[in-house]
Amino acid sequence: MKTRSSLELADVKQIAAAAEAEALLNNWAVTIAIADEGGHLLHLQRLDGAPPVSAHIAPAKAHTAALGRRESKVYEDVINGGRTSFLSAPAIQGLLEGGVPIMKDGFCLGAVGVSGVKSSEDAQIAKAGIAAIGL
Repeated sequence: MKTRSSLELADVKQIAAAAEAEALLNNWAVTIAIADEGGHLLHLQRLDGAPPVSAHIAPAKAHTAALGRRESKVYEDVINGGRTSFLSAPAIQGLLEGGVPIMKDGFCLGAVGVSGVKSSEDAQIAKAGIAAIGL
C-alpha cells in the first residue's frame, strides 16, 4: 500500500490566493476553480468583471485536468490535431487550455482551472497558484 499526500483546506486557500494575486497583478478578470483528485469542486472564485460563462468553464477545466492527470491543453491539442472523436469522451468537458493538475510524487492531488482571458494566460494563473504550495 502506498502513502500519498492530499490537499488540505490551507493548501486550497494558498493556491487560490496566489492565483488571484497573479490575475490581479495582470488586471485579468477570471474565475478560478480548484478541484480534488476526483474533479470535485473545492473552491470557486469569480473575480469582479469575469464573464459569467467563466464560472462554468473554469470548474470544467479543473475537472478535466484532475481526471486526466494532465493539462487540459493536451486534449485541446488532440482535438485541434484532427481527432475530433475525442469530443465524445465521457465526463470530460473542459477541453481548453487553462486546467492544470496538481502533481506530487507521481500522484494527482487535484487541479486548478481558470477561465476569462486567453487560454495561455489562464494556465499562467493556474500555475502561479500551484507554485505557491511548492509544486
